[in-house]
Amino acid sequence: MKRSILAAVVLSCTLAFALGVLAQQAAPKEHSMTGCLKAGDAPDSYMLTDVDKVETVGIVSSTANLKPHVGHKIEVTGTAMPAKDAEAEKGVPKAKHYMKLTAIKMVSTTCP
Repeated sequence: MKRSILAAVVLSCTLAFALGVLAQQAAPKEHSMTGCLKAGDAPDSYMLTDVDKVETVGIVSSTANLKPHVGHKIEVTGTAMPAKDAEAEKGVPKAKHYMKLTAIKMVSTTCP
């Protein structure tokens, strides 16, 4: 009886640990990218252009006010969003990569 209880406790702990590891792996990780901020066609829509590797980043949402930074070179930090989900959002410009922003940092007031 004691062995059964001990085995059940060990199994429960193992499963809880495994689920925790999977949840951490599934959660999108924050990353940063640098490029030129451009206004999209829809009101209050933006994208990052001239970005290394992905060329363009569609901005799905932002906690920062982006409007004053249009035409500036900025670094954005946030999490990636799957294209199918981002493209379903109203007004998000078509891009190679999509992000939900948590922070921005101005790099330069001009873009190449």
